Amino acid sequence: MVDITKVRAIDIHTHAEEPCGCHPDDGYDDLQSTMASYFGAPWKHPPTVPETAQHYREQNIAAVIFPVDAERETGYRRYANEEVAELAAENDDVLIPFASIDPWKGKMGVREARRLMREFGIKGFKFHPTMQGFYPNDRMAYALYEAIQDEGGIALFHTGQTGVGSGMPGGNGMRLKYSNPMYMDDVAVDFPDLKIILAHPSFPWQEEALAVAQHKPNVYIDLSGWSPKYFPEILVRYCNSILRKKVLFGSDWPMITPERWLSDFEKINIKDEIRPDIIKGNAARLLGF
Repeated sequence: MVDITKVRAIDIHTHAEEPCGCHPDDGYDDLQSTMASYFGAPWKHPPTVPETAQHYREQNIAAVIFPVDAERETGYRRYANEEVAELAAENDDVLIPFASIDPWKGKMGVREARRLMREFGIKGFKFHPTMQGFYPNDRMAYALYEAIQDEGGIALFHTGQTGVGSGMPGGNGMRLKYSNPMYMDDVAVDFPDLKIILAHPSFPWQEEALAVAQHKPNVYIDLSGWSPKYFPEILVRYCNSILRKKVLFGSDWPMITPERWLSDFEKINIKDEIRPDIIKGNAARLLGF
């Protein structure tokens, strides 16, 4: 188990990736290399889960890690949740396992979610409405949310524009409309005991995300996917005030390294007394540590 007293930070948003070339026929390697170029990452295929664990160990940072199940919509084979959970368990001094289930999988997905939480210690689930092709308030996803809520899990939703497919023809088929954070307001109303994280500064809907997080007690915001030096002024203002207990450090590793994010975070106008909660305290409480 991660010893929260010893790590300097908790990164709430990192991605689990398989070794390069596992599925050479589905185009996923090409997508990853394009994303690496978009973010200026220094690799052509992202680090594996064990390599990720070693990096975070060296940085003395704990990390929530998850795959993304979008195979129905994209054709990219998913990284098995069980395998990610097992690798996280082998590196449980730094890794905290989340999973991902496409809500279009219906009852099969609901059964899988309950089993993963009960048998593998999964603490939450990553949803990517743009990659999975659904509106978060679509009732077809509600049985899955109910299962996560019942088991005390966390639901983390991509919001805003995405680097996935950026610059590729047709955005690689990714429709940005699904990731407007205002759809999450319905989910927060209908599942008031479900802990919800809105991932990323939600460009171009930043104010919608802030409104939902301020109004709904069960909604949080992670700050991943952007260098803090690009944060909009209104986001910094809310971090310094009414959302100070509801914003979370996230890097979006491996596209952005945690050390780069933390270095840039030191340079923006956040009150000194608030920084420890954003870097670690808020996530520790949300995760139940």
